[in-house]
Amino acid sequence: MERAPPPQQPARYNAPLGSLRGQLLRWLLVPLICLMALDAVSVYRNALDAADMAYDRSLLASTRALAERVSVQDGKVVADVPYVALDSFETDTLGRIFYKVSGINGETVSGFGDLPPVPANVPRSEAYPALVRFYHAKYNGQPVRIAALLQPVYDDSMRGIALIQVAETLDARRGLSNQILLDTLLWQAGLVLATGLLVWFAVRLVLKPLMRLKVEVETRSVSDLSDVDPALVHKEVRPLVEAMNGSMSRIQDLIASQRRFIADASHQLRTPLTVLKTQSELALREADRAPCDAAALRAMVQGIAATTDSAVHLANRLLMLARIEHSGGVEPVPVELRALVRQVALEQAVPAVSRNIDLALEAEQELVVPGQALLLHEMVANLVDNALRYTPDGGGVTLRIGPGRVLEVEDSGPGIPESERERVFSPFYRAAASMQRNPGGAGLGLAIVRDIAALHGATIALADGAHGQGLKVSISFPP
Repeated sequence: MERAPPPQQPARYNAPLGSLRGQLLRWLLVPLICLMALDAVSVYRNALDAADMAYDRSLLASTRALAERVSVQDGKVVADVPYVALDSFETDTLGRIFYKVSGINGETVSGFGDLPPVPANVPRSEAYPALVRFYHAKYNGQPVRIAALLQPVYDDSMRGIALIQVAETLDARRGLSNQILLDTLLWQAGLVLATGLLVWFAVRLVLKPLMRLKVEVETRSVSDLSDVDPALVHKEVRPLVEAMNGSMSRIQDLIASQRRFIADASHQLRTPLTVLKTQSELALREADRAPCDAAALRAMVQGIAATTDSAVHLANRLLMLARIEHSGGVEPVPVELRALVRQVALEQAVPAVSRNIDLALEAEQELVVPGQALLLHEMVANLVDNALRYTPDGGGVTLRIGPGRVLEVEDSGPGIPESERERVFSPFYRAAASMQRNPGGAGLGLAIVRDIAALHGATIALADGAHGQGLKVSISFPP
């Protein structure tokens, strides 16, 4: 039989899980802050592009205004750029302006001759209907943005292309970009704060049913193990409440089983103990009499010994029932049932021989059962003990391991009527024929056998013995 592996125990964590509210806030706000940071970067870059486009348009306007002052006189390119025009350029662009006018041969006509030249890989701007290129460079240690415009110049004596370059420092652009970044961050921070407050209130509101469940459980009495209403919590938490209710139900069943066991045990033990006390008192009275009747005293002591044996037997059976209830979590091991049955037969050989009972063993094939050897030994011992108790002197008891993983114990006693075969597995129940044959029994033997068989996944069945006489107990183990 392949026994199912024991259920895995839930993982144990050394560190406490902490606050559910705090975890929800962290898992909601931290990703939100990251997303808002990415959004702020995107907004900032888009704003920078828009600012560059606006300032490039202003820079191109200054370049065009300067290009209008470039002309050809006496076969030379000249530029008439008064200081008033430069002041107006700086006022329009909100930055410091540098310019350079180059003739058709690349000579400097006017302006700052050391202004950085146009790089070869700078493409023409497609945003404006003009031959203009924009590029970044450094001039006098300052970063600048330069617009380079190709301006046609001509007269009757010459034709060509003049180059007008206007450079603007990035102070205004940086100021605008910093202002955009600051406004964006302030807006995003306010949004995160508002979202955090909303999430905090939402989480607090959502967790209120759990707090009500906590109060409901805390205010219950110790003996109240009734179900908790799943409607107190949200749909997602109801499986947890239902699992709690299932656990409570199992605890109730366990407590009820223990109470029944204690009640039955106390009831069953009270009788032999009362008899034992009465017999002891009678023996003491007989011993105090003069002259003392030795035969009567001996009979009383023998009665005390028999009652004591009966009480010990009952106590052992009760302890075995308790042991079986707590053996479910023990790891099973392979048990060779043929060797175990042979050992039980040897242990019961002496009482069988003393009563001239033929105790036979028919076990030609091996039967390996995963389980607990001690409990399986107790199960077989109970079956053989019951068979010997109810088999008359000169009868027979057979232990058999048959095909299909079946263990059988068959006797030639009075048997059990079919109408009582289901009830004999109840603790302390005894059939009428059994009480006549063995009035001192406890009624626990078959209950112990059934519980041990169930613990090992086996089924038990009662049937008539050979030729309709006696009782055959068959225990079938699963493949």
